[in-house]
Amino acid sequence: MTCIENMSRAQITKVLKICYDLFKLNYMNKVIFLFILLFYSTNSFSVEAVKVYQGKNVIWGFDFINKNEILFTERTGNLFYYNFKTKVLKKLLAPDAHIDGQGGLLDILIDKDTVFLTFSKKNKDTITTALTRAKLRNKSIHDMQVIFEAKVKSNTTRHFGSRLVLKDNLIYMTIGDRGERDYAQDLSVHNGSIIRITKEGKTPAGNPFIDNEKALSEIWSYGHRNPQGIDIHPITKEIYSCEFGPRGGDELNLIKKGVNYGWPIITYGSEYWGPKIGTTHKEGMEQPLKYWVPSISPSGMVFYRGDKIKGWKNNLFLANLSSTHLRRLVLEKNNVVEEESLFKDLKERVRQVRNSPDGYLYFSTDSGRIYKITP
Repeated sequence: MTCIENMSRAQITKVLKICYDLFKLNYMNKVIFLFILLFYSTNSFSVEAVKVYQGKNVIWGFDFINKNEILFTERTGNLFYYNFKTKVLKKLLAPDAHIDGQGGLLDILIDKDTVFLTFSKKNKDTITTALTRAKLRNKSIHDMQVIFEAKVKSNTTRHFGSRLVLKDNLIYMTIGDRGERDYAQDLSVHNGSIIRITKEGKTPAGNPFIDNEKALSEIWSYGHRNPQGIDIHPITKEIYSCEFGPRGGDELNLIKKGVNYGWPIITYGSEYWGPKIGTTHKEGMEQPLKYWVPSISPSGMVFYRGDKIKGWKNNLFLANLSSTHLRRLVLEKNNVVEEESLFKDLKERVRQVRNSPDGYLYFSTDSGRIYKITP
C-alpha cells in the first residue's frame, strides 16, 4: 500500500493496465480491474487549501526562514515578516521600487542570512529589473545594496520577469522582454533572457557568451517573452522555466546553456487582436516541453519536495493567474504525461507557489492571501 501511495496517478494506471494485460482474469476480476483503472484515471488525491494569511495587496513573492516564519513581498512596494504561529506581522526595509503597471517589489529568495529581492527600477530613460541583496538579522533588514541592474531598451511597465533560483551557489534570474519583443533576440541587451550571476552580481566563469564582445556576459538563455517561474528538478538538477505567451502560447521550457527559445520569431500564441505571430518552428530555436492554447497565465512554479501529499513528490506545480488555479504536472523523461487543475473553486489569481520546511506546499494570491495545502 505504501508503494502505491507514493506513485502518481499515471504510474498507478500504467501498472494496473500491465496487470490487466498479463494475467488471465475471469469476467468478475476483469470488471473489478476496470473499476480500479477508472478510479485512478479520473480521481485525484483529496487535498484542501487552508488560508493561513489574509492581506490586501498582491503577494508577488514569499520565502521561508523556517517552517513558521516567512518574508513576503507586496507588489505595492512593501516587504513583510510574518509568523504563522504567533501571527506577528512586521514591515521591513525594502528597495525603492517603481510602482506602476506590472512593476513594483517582486520576487524574494532567502539564502541563510542573506535576502535577495527583485524590483522594477526607474532610471532616466528606462525602467528595468534590478536585484538587491541584504542581510537578515533579528527580523530586520540590514546592509541593503543593488548588485545587478538589467540593461534593457524599454520604458514600459510590462514583462519584468523577475523570478530567482539558486543552483550551485549561483543565481538564475528571469527577465521579461519588457514589452519590446524584438529585443528578446538581441544579445546586447537583457530583454527576454535568463541570466546567471554570482551572489555579488558578477558574471561567473562558464557563461555561454562570456567571450562574445557583442553579447552581455550574464545571459544564460534568451528568446523569452515573460518568464515568471523557474525551479530546479530535485533529481536531474535541470532548470525549468514557465513563461507567459501573448493570446495563447504559454510555455514550459527546459532551460539549456546558450539556447534561443525563439520569441517572437516562433510562438504558439497570437496577437491579442487576432493575427498569428510568426511561426511555430525554426531551425536553431528551441521548442517548449509544453505549451497551452488558450492561455493559463503561469506565474510562479516549483517542484514539490515534501512528503505530506502522497503521490505528489517531484511533481511540478504552476501558479496560474487568468485561469485562476494551481496546476499539477507529472513529468516523465521531460514529457508532461499528466495534468490536474486544483482549487479552481477559490476563484483566485494564484501568483506564487513554494515548498515549506514543514513538507507542505503554500501558495499566494493577488487578493493578498497565502494558503497551505493539506491532505
